[in-house]
Amino acid sequence: MVDWTTAQDWLAWSFSPSISAILLTLFLSLALPLSIHAYLYRQRASSVTPSFLLLGPTGAGKTSLQTLFERGNATPTHTSQSPATVTCALPRDVTAASSKYRSTNDPSAKTERKLHLIDTPGHGKLRHHAFSALTAPALSGLIFVVDSAALSSANGLTEAATYLHDLLLALQKRHTSAKTSKGPKTLNVLVAANKQDLFTALPAQLVRKNLEREITKVRDTRAKGLLDSGVGGDEDEEEREWLGEGGEGAFEFRQMEECGVEVQVVGGNVRAEGDEAPHVQNWWAWVAENM
Repeated sequence: MVDWTTAQDWLAWSFSPSISAILLTLFLSLALPLSIHAYLYRQRASSVTPSFLLLGPTGAGKTSLQTLFERGNATPTHTSQSPATVTCALPRDVTAASSKYRSTNDPSAKTERKLHLIDTPGHGKLRHHAFSALTAPALSGLIFVVDSAALSSANGLTEAATYLHDLLLALQKRHTSAKTSKGPKTLNVLVAANKQDLFTALPAQLVRKNLEREITKVRDTRAKGLLDSGVGGDEDEEEREWLGEGGEGAFEFRQMEECGVEVQVVGGNVRAEGDEAPHVQNWWAWVAENM
């Protein structure tokens, strides 16, 4: 009975026009929302750091790009034999898409700028590491690095296009084999046309056109090989998957949008001569947009 009387007295005082009651009410109205906000941010499960996969032919500059993103400068590297993962942070002047409307005083701002960068070997016999990494948790995008100068040669173009064809086909199958109508998480692809500082380098727009044309040839050659061998007849039509719009006509990167994959070709260079700085700002912008 005493407790109920005490509660009644407290309620009567809290609704009274006294200065102390007004000040307490004002304090609670301001402090309570702020306390709840701070509690939720501290108690929430730690967010998973997004990962980006580096792929591309040997010598394209994947490992150099990884060291540049990690340390701020590209150091001498050697050919990768196994996957390697490093943790990077976005430059100060780049904001992740998930943080565009986040306050600069938000305690999670620093963690939202971090990302994992997974470098994979480019040698043909070791590319299975890259395809296995497509199932990595929190994978947010793929960076396919090509040597813009090497693409001016037939062998260099064929190697890069064949690898990219297989990668895009794997993403297409990943989408079509989804067990739910929602489908898997979108994985966009950045074709990083590296070594744009070289005189023999192809501009990004020409890199895009040449790769699309060569991928069409790769697809047609493989289709012809299957038909000549007797595999892939009408009875196998449902199991056969060609890259793009049913394998008909010329292939274009925009066809991948039907699978929820946007392919962008952006030029840049990891290394630079003399006092010039590397040109990777547009690559950082793409990474931030996909975080």
